[in-house]
Amino acid sequence: MRKLYLQLLFLISLNSYSQDVLWEKSYGGIHADYLFDAQPTADYGFILAGSSLSNKTGNKADDNHGDLDYWVWKMKENGELDWQKSFGGIGFDLLQSIKNTKDGGFILAGTSNSSKSFQKKENCKGLSDFWVIKLNAAGDEQWQRTIGGKGQDELLCAFQTKDGGYILGGSSSSNPNSISNSNLDEDSFATDIYSKSEKSRGSMDYWIIKLDQEGVIQWQKTYGGQYSDILRSMEQTSDNGYILAGYSNSPISGDKTESNKGIGDYWILKINDTGVIEWQKVYGGDGDDQPYVIHQSKDGGYIVGGNSNSSNALTTEGGIVANGTDYWILKLDQEGSVVWSKTYDFGKVDILTSLVENNDQTYLIGGHARNSAPRSVGGLVSKATSLVAKEKDGINDYIALKINNEGEEIWNKTVGSGGEDILRKLVETRDGGYLMAGTSNGSSKDKNSNIGSNDFWVVKLKDKAQVEKVKASIEAIPNPVSTFTNVIIGYDFTKGTASVIDILGRTLQHFDISSRTVPVDLSYYAEGIYIIKIQTDVKTESVKVIKKVN
Repeated sequence: MRKLYLQLLFLISLNSYSQDVLWEKSYGGIHADYLFDAQPTADYGFILAGSSLSNKTGNKADDNHGDLDYWVWKMKENGELDWQKSFGGIGFDLLQSIKNTKDGGFILAGTSNSSKSFQKKENCKGLSDFWVIKLNAAGDEQWQRTIGGKGQDELLCAFQTKDGGYILGGSSSSNPNSISNSNLDEDSFATDIYSKSEKSRGSMDYWIIKLDQEGVIQWQKTYGGQYSDILRSMEQTSDNGYILAGYSNSPISGDKTESNKGIGDYWILKINDTGVIEWQKVYGGDGDDQPYVIHQSKDGGYIVGGNSNSSNALTTEGGIVANGTDYWILKLDQEGSVVWSKTYDFGKVDILTSLVENNDQTYLIGGHARNSAPRSVGGLVSKATSLVAKEKDGINDYIALKINNEGEEIWNKTVGSGGEDILRKLVETRDGGYLMAGTSNGSSKDKNSNIGSNDFWVVKLKDKAQVEKVKASIEAIPNPVSTFTNVIIGYDFTKGTASVIDILGRTLQHFDISSRTVPVDLSYYAEGIYIIKIQTDVKTESVKVIKKVN
């Protein structure tokens, strides 16, 4: 009887952390659409980024221009479309990253081999180049840059830095382009400015580029050893420097000062605000260790997540990885020494792709697992197929995992279709829930439909332990503002208008609105206080906005 009572208590404790699927949505055309990044937006919505092979079919609004095009989908809080944009040339354009910017807009980062065509404004400089696009809050292009050398350059991410500029991070096998200054036409001069300045160290190297606010290169650095060094994650640190994490199989050579430990390892570099290396560390076991995310934690140290199939002591406290390839998470101090090391096992192959620190110093970890199955403890499973079918077909599923600051599991959630589901991003949303975003080619009770061979697939979870945050009726983000602000309306309406009024009562702008996110351009106005008046068929409200000049 006592044993049964304890089992019931255990089940109750699991249910207290259960997550409900609020809704799920698929976005795409009849061909293949691949999601690589997602970000929450100030209006309680989300923005998704990836690449598409589809023409104007399904719920995709634009035809494809080449092999793959950048495809951005801005969605409302309930998953419905706000707006979508496609950018591409006649070649291959792979969008890897989208990040919010201080003006309410977005910075897009990816890889392109397209020549000057359609939305691509510059020719490719080598085999493939970095291609970065700056959008305003409405999704309109402000500028774009093509940056590359003679070989292969793959842009992983870009984000706005504390000084208002941007940092680009990726990998490169390129050497600099050589152009005779006596024969420069306008296009050649642009190529020379936005070319690689340092020689390749080996097969692939980390390549970091710092841009100013207008996308002009301020400095660039190459880091690598004799073989392959592939950047996987980058973040600005509290001292205005940067932390870099990637995969390396290079021995001591080039910029690498520590030998390899296995097939491939985590290689982490801390650089200052001009790209000078402050310290570097190699972490790994006797197998293959692949990092995907690094983040400076609130305590000033770092947390790095990836996956490992190594079997020696560094990868786990106990020593042996339990089942094939597992999540591997390292907590580091400010100098890169290991504080703790944990592995997490869900299936035969577990791939970690997302790691976010929450305000309470817990961590939200996302990825996908092949041949995943219900575990004997700690798991909540939402599945459409049996274990036998999984083992036979090799199905991948989304995995969400929450841990505390000691690496101990709080809860996990599995969501999957009858096909392959590859989770790319897991984030906590403004309402206290969670968003799982990735690519899927299946359908099931967890997934209502499939549009093409692969679709963007987004799942919204509600955390039963979280109290839902009360939304403001109206707010402006950012505020103060230098260019664009977004007025966020916290209720549904059918039609309305927005007006921008100065302190003398003069109406400077007046326009119709139909969305709960209202981008307002204040870039042409002087410093001061402005009132943005929102009048809808529900009610009329105003928000005060401070305009400043950078």
